[in-house]
Amino acid sequence: MTQQPHTTPSSTPPMWDQGHQQAEPAPPPGRSGGEWATGGLVFAGVLMLVNGVLAILQGISALAKDDVYRRVGDYIYKINLTGWGWIMLVLGAVLVGVGYGVLKGAWWARMTGIFLASAAMVLHFLFLPYSPVWSGLMIGVDFFVIWSLATAPGTSGAARHGRA
Repeated sequence: MTQQPHTTPSSTPPMWDQGHQQAEPAPPPGRSGGEWATGGLVFAGVLMLVNGVLAILQGISALAKDDVYRRVGDYIYKINLTGWGWIMLVLGAVLVGVGYGVLKGAWWARMTGIFLASAAMVLHFLFLPYSPVWSGLMIGVDFFVIWSLATAPGTSGAARHGRA
Protein backbone atom coordinates (compact mmCIF):
# COMPACT_ATOMS: atom_id res chain seq x y z
CA MET A 1 0.00 0.00 0.00
CA THR A 2 1.25 3.39 -0.90
CA GLN A 3 0.88 6.17 1.46
CA GLN A 4 -0.48 9.46 0.36
CA PRO A 5 1.46 12.45 1.48
CA HIS A 6 -0.25 14.34 4.25
CA THR A 7 -1.50 17.71 3.30
CA THR A 8 -0.24 20.48 5.39
CA PRO A 9 -2.69 23.12 6.48
CA SER A 10 -2.73 26.00 4.06
CA SER A 11 -1.59 29.41 5.13
CA THR A 12 -4.92 31.02 4.21
CA PRO A 13 -6.95 31.94 7.23
CA PRO A 14 -10.47 30.66 7.57
CA MET A 15 -13.33 32.72 6.17
CA TRP A 16 -14.66 33.68 9.60
CA ASP A 17 -11.62 35.63 10.72
CA GLN A 18 -11.52 39.44 10.85
CA GLY A 19 -9.51 39.84 7.64
CA HIS A 20 -12.16 38.20 5.47
CA GLN A 21 -15.27 39.87 6.80
CA GLN A 22 -17.08 42.18 4.45
CA ALA A 23 -16.69 45.85 5.17
CA GLU A 24 -19.59 48.24 5.67
CA PRO A 25 -21.08 49.35 2.36
CA ALA A 26 -19.70 52.64 1.15
CA PRO A 27 -22.14 55.52 0.76
CA PRO A 28 -23.17 56.25 -2.82
CA PRO A 29 -21.02 58.78 -4.65
CA GLY A 30 -22.11 62.36 -4.19
CA ARG A 31 -23.76 61.65 -0.84
CA SER A 32 -21.90 63.83 1.60
CA GLY A 33 -23.37 64.93 4.90
CA GLY A 34 -24.38 61.52 6.11
CA GLU A 35 -27.39 60.63 8.16
CA TRP A 36 -27.89 64.14 9.56
CA ALA A 37 -28.53 65.70 6.15
CA THR A 38 -30.65 62.78 4.94
CA GLY A 39 -32.66 62.80 8.16
CA GLY A 40 -33.08 66.55 7.81
CA LEU A 41 -34.48 66.06 4.31
CA VAL A 42 -37.06 63.54 5.53
CA PHE A 43 -37.93 65.77 8.47
CA ALA A 44 -38.32 68.74 6.09
CA GLY A 45 -40.72 66.72 3.95
CA VAL A 46 -42.77 65.78 7.00
CA LEU A 47 -42.74 69.39 8.21
CA MET A 48 -43.99 70.52 4.81
CA LEU A 49 -46.84 68.00 4.95
CA VAL A 50 -47.81 69.06 8.47
CA ASN A 51 -47.37 72.75 7.65
CA GLY A 52 -49.61 72.28 4.62
CA VAL A 53 -52.34 70.53 6.59
CA LEU A 54 -52.21 73.20 9.30
CA ALA A 55 -52.34 75.97 6.68
CA ILE A 56 -55.41 74.30 5.17
CA LEU A 57 -57.08 74.19 8.58
CA GLN A 58 -56.04 77.79 9.26
CA GLY A 59 -57.48 78.84 5.90
CA ILE A 60 -60.74 77.01 6.54
CA SER A 61 -61.10 78.65 9.95
CA ALA A 62 -60.44 82.08 8.44
CA LEU A 63 -63.04 81.42 5.71
CA ALA A 64 -65.67 79.93 8.02
CA LYS A 65 -65.87 82.81 10.45
CA ASP A 66 -64.16 86.14 10.16
CA ASP A 67 -64.17 86.49 13.95
CA VAL A 68 -61.79 83.56 14.58
CA TYR A 69 -58.79 85.87 14.49
CA ARG A 70 -58.70 89.15 16.30
CA ARG A 71 -59.22 92.30 14.32
CA VAL A 72 -56.20 94.45 13.66
CA GLY A 73 -56.72 98.20 13.38
CA ASP A 74 -54.34 100.12 11.15
CA TYR A 75 -52.19 97.41 9.67
CA ILE A 76 -50.19 98.46 6.65
CA TYR A 77 -50.86 95.23 4.71
CA LYS A 78 -54.64 95.27 4.54
CA ILE A 79 -56.07 91.96 3.42
CA ASN A 80 -59.35 90.83 4.92
CA LEU A 81 -59.49 87.47 6.67
CA THR A 82 -61.38 85.90 3.79
CA GLY A 83 -58.45 86.77 1.54
CA TRP A 84 -56.02 85.32 4.10
CA GLY A 85 -58.18 82.22 4.28
CA TRP A 86 -57.95 81.59 0.55
CA ILE A 87 -54.21 82.30 0.52
CA MET A 88 -53.62 79.83 3.37
CA LEU A 89 -55.91 77.22 1.84
CA VAL A 90 -54.17 77.28 -1.54
CA LEU A 91 -50.69 77.44 -0.01
CA GLY A 92 -51.52 74.52 2.29
CA ALA A 93 -52.77 72.34 -0.55
CA VAL A 94 -49.65 73.00 -2.61
CA LEU A 95 -47.39 72.42 0.43
CA VAL A 96 -48.98 69.01 1.03
CA GLY A 97 -48.30 67.98 -2.58
CA VAL A 98 -44.73 69.26 -2.57
CA GLY A 99 -44.03 67.73 0.86
CA TYR A 100 -45.13 64.37 -0.52
CA GLY A 101 -42.82 64.88 -3.48
CA VAL A 102 -39.90 65.66 -1.15
CA LEU A 103 -40.53 62.43 0.76
CA LYS A 104 -40.54 60.55 -2.55
CA GLY A 105 -37.16 62.10 -3.44
CA ALA A 106 -38.28 64.18 -6.41
CA TRP A 107 -35.81 66.86 -7.46
CA TRP A 108 -38.56 69.24 -8.62
CA ALA A 109 -40.15 68.99 -5.18
CA ARG A 110 -36.97 70.11 -3.45
CA MET A 111 -36.63 73.19 -5.63
CA THR A 112 -40.35 73.97 -5.39
CA GLY A 113 -40.19 73.35 -1.63
CA ILE A 114 -37.49 75.98 -1.19
CA PHE A 115 -39.60 78.47 -3.12
CA LEU A 116 -42.80 77.60 -1.22
CA ALA A 117 -41.13 77.69 2.19
CA SER A 118 -39.73 81.13 1.30
CA ALA A 119 -43.19 82.32 0.24
CA ALA A 120 -44.73 80.84 3.39
CA MET A 121 -42.11 82.61 5.49
CA VAL A 122 -43.06 85.96 3.95
CA LEU A 123 -46.79 85.24 4.35
CA HIS A 124 -46.35 84.28 8.00
CA PHE A 125 -44.45 87.51 8.52
CA LEU A 126 -47.38 89.43 7.04
CA PHE A 127 -49.79 87.44 9.25
CA LEU A 128 -47.88 88.39 12.45
CA PRO A 129 -50.48 90.89 13.75
CA TYR A 130 -53.27 88.30 13.57
CA SER A 131 -51.38 85.46 15.26
CA PRO A 132 -47.92 86.53 16.48
CA VAL A 133 -46.77 83.41 18.35
CA TRP A 134 -47.94 80.98 15.68
CA SER A 135 -46.47 83.08 12.87
CA GLY A 136 -43.11 83.34 14.65
CA LEU A 137 -43.03 79.58 15.17
CA MET A 138 -43.88 78.91 11.52
CA ILE A 139 -41.19 81.33 10.32
CA GLY A 140 -38.66 79.20 12.25
CA VAL A 141 -40.08 75.99 10.74
CA ASP A 142 -39.90 77.49 7.24
CA PHE A 143 -36.29 78.49 7.85
CA PHE A 144 -35.42 74.91 8.82
CA VAL A 145 -37.22 73.53 5.75
CA ILE A 146 -35.29 75.87 3.44
CA TRP A 147 -31.99 74.94 5.08
CA SER A 148 -32.72 71.19 4.93
CA LEU A 149 -33.80 71.23 1.30
CA ALA A 150 -30.85 73.37 0.23
CA THR A 151 -28.14 71.38 2.04
CA ALA A 152 -29.45 67.84 1.58
CA PRO A 153 -27.24 65.32 -0.24
CA GLY A 154 -27.55 64.76 -3.96
CA THR A 155 -27.98 68.37 -5.03
CA SER A 156 -25.29 68.38 -7.69
CA GLY A 157 -26.21 68.55 -11.36
CA ALA A 158 -24.54 65.20 -12.08
CA ALA A 159 -26.59 63.44 -9.42
CA ARG A 160 -29.75 65.15 -10.66
CA HIS A 161 -29.24 63.88 -14.23
CA GLY A 162 -28.08 60.40 -13.24
CA ARG A 163 -24.40 60.91 -14.11
CA ALA A 164 -21.58 60.19 -11.71
